[in-house]
Amino acid sequence: VSQNIFGLLGTSCYILADTYFISQAAGTDGVTLLNLCLPIYNFIFAIGSMIGLGAATRYAILRAQGEERAAQRYFSNAVFCACLLAVPFVLVGIFCPGTLLRLMGGDAGIVALGIPYARIFLLFTPFFMCNYIVSAFVRNDGDPSLAMVATLSGSLFNVVFDYIFMFPLGLGLAGAALATAVSPIISIAICSRHFLKKENTLQFVRQLPSARLLAQSCQLGISGFVGELSSGVTTTVFNFLLLGLAGNVGVAAYGVVANFALVATAIFNGVAQGAQPLVSRCYGQNDHAGARKLLLLGSGTVLVLAAVLYAAVFGLTDTLVSWFNSENSVQMAQYAHTGMRMYFVGYFFAGFNIMAAGYLSAVNRPVEASITSICRGMVAIVACSLVLSAVFGMPGVWAAFPASELLTALLTLFLLRRKESGKA
Repeated sequence: VSQNIFGLLGTSCYILADTYFISQAAGTDGVTLLNLCLPIYNFIFAIGSMIGLGAATRYAILRAQGEERAAQRYFSNAVFCACLLAVPFVLVGIFCPGTLLRLMGGDAGIVALGIPYARIFLLFTPFFMCNYIVSAFVRNDGDPSLAMVATLSGSLFNVVFDYIFMFPLGLGLAGAALATAVSPIISIAICSRHFLKKENTLQFVRQLPSARLLAQSCQLGISGFVGELSSGVTTTVFNFLLLGLAGNVGVAAYGVVANFALVATAIFNGVAQGAQPLVSRCYGQNDHAGARKLLLLGSGTVLVLAAVLYAAVFGLTDTLVSWFNSENSVQMAQYAHTGMRMYFVGYFFAGFNIMAAGYLSAVNRPVEASITSICRGMVAIVACSLVLSAVFGMPGVWAAFPASELLTALLTLFLLRRKESGKA
C-alpha cells in the first residue's frame, strides 16, 4: 500500500511543482489557466484509470481462479482501446485548443496565454492513458515496487525539467507542458523492465480491440474513472461559481486549494489501489472474511491519514498559500486561507469513500461501486455547491466538499451494511 501512496503522491506533487513554477512565471493568471486545464487532465486520467484499474482487476481475479488464457487478453485490449480513445483529444490539441479553453471559462487573455500549453499536453494524451494501464498491470503482476519507482521517476523528471524548460531555456508555459507530457513516457519505459523479468506473466496477445472486454474492464474501473473525474467536475463547477462570485482571483485562490487537494486525494487513492490486488485475490479464492478485514484495515488507515493531513494543513495554511502567491495578492491569500481550512475537513469522509469504492470494485460489486463514486463525484458535490454557494456565497463553495463527502459516506455505509446483512 505504501508503494502506491508514494507513487501517486509523486504524480500529484509534479502538478504542485507545475503550479509553483507557473505562478512564478505568469502570476495569478498562470494559476487561473492551470486550474481551467485541470479538469481536462482529470478527464484524460479518468479514462486511463478506468481502463487500467478495471482491466487489471479482471486480470487479478481470473488469475486467482486459474483462468490464465482469459486473463491475458485484458492487457493487450486495454492498451489498444486507450490509444483509440486518445484520438479525439489529440485532434482537439492539433486543431482547436483555444476553443476548449474558452469552453472551460477562460477569457481572451487566459486563452491567448494557454493555447501552447493546452496544445502540447493534449498531443501526448495516449501516453498519459497508457501509463495508468501499464502501471496497474505491473502492480497486479506482483511488482508494486517497480510501478512506484516508475511513477516517482516520471514525476521527478517533470519537476526538474519544468524548471529547466521554463527558465534557463525560456520556453515559459510551453516548457511546463512539455515536461508534463514527457514524464509518462519515462514512467512507461521504466515499468517496461518488468516484461524482461522471469516472474513476468504479462503477454501481448495479437487481437482486434474488443468492445466486450473493454466494457467488462470499465465495469470494474468505474470507481477509478469517477474518482478521477470527480476532481474535474468539482473543479469545473467551482471555477464557474467562483468566476461569478470573485472573478479570476477567486479561481486562482481555488487553484491553490485544488492543487493541495490533488495531493490529499492521491494519498487516499494510493491506499485504495494498494489494497485492490490483495482484496481481489481474497475474492477470487472465496476468502470473504479476509477481504472484509482488508476493508476495515484500509478504513482505519485513511482516518489516521486524514487527521494527520488536516493537522498539517491547519498549522501551515498561510505558508502553503504563500508558495503560489508570487504577486502577494491580499485578496487571493484571504480567499485561499478560508478555502484550505474549510475544504480539507472533507477528507475525513472522502478517504473512507475512496477506500470503500475501491473495495466494492475489487470484490466484483460494480453497481455499488458506481453508486458510491457517482454520488461523491457528481451528484452530491454539484448539488451541495449550487445550494450552499447561493445561500452563503464564497464560504458555501468551500463547505460543499465536506458536505457532499459526508452525505456519500452515509450512503456508502448503507450499501456495505445491506450486503453484509443480506449474507448473514
